[in-house]
Amino acid sequence: MNTSILKILLIGLMAPAAWAASGIPVVEVYKSPTCGCCNQWVKHLKANGFQVIAHDTNNVVAHKQRLGVPPGMGSCHTAEVGGYLVEGHVPAKDIRRLLKEQPRARGLVVPAMPMGSPGMEGGRKDAFDVLLVNRDGSTRTYARY
Repeated sequence: MNTSILKILLIGLMAPAAWAASGIPVVEVYKSPTCGCCNQWVKHLKANGFQVIAHDTNNVVAHKQRLGVPPGMGSCHTAEVGGYLVEGHVPAKDIRRLLKEQPRARGLVVPAMPMGSPGMEGGRKDAFDVLLVNRDGSTRTYARY
């Protein structure tokens, strides 16, 4: 194997560990390879200081099930960060708050795809809630927009 290619591969494998060691939150995102709003949400996270590893997959549902997204609370992409699930167009500031407060919960969800949420910017801005998913699968309002 070409040594340049080997170096690139090694750097790619070591990057997540380096990010974690530096204290920069690493967000693993599972999304469709063709979803534009998912790509915009990833850009939102990066613009807000998160390191993102995006995994294109045709089976996002498997990750929703693995992470415990409650029925009816799904969106177009699923992520995990710091042991928490993050479902849908959750604003970066709420993810930072979650990581700072570290509640005993599964994570955060923004069900559906509300216009005006991060990655869904456009002509209108709908009101939406960010919900905290408790360990038992119940939810409560975490933030309102």
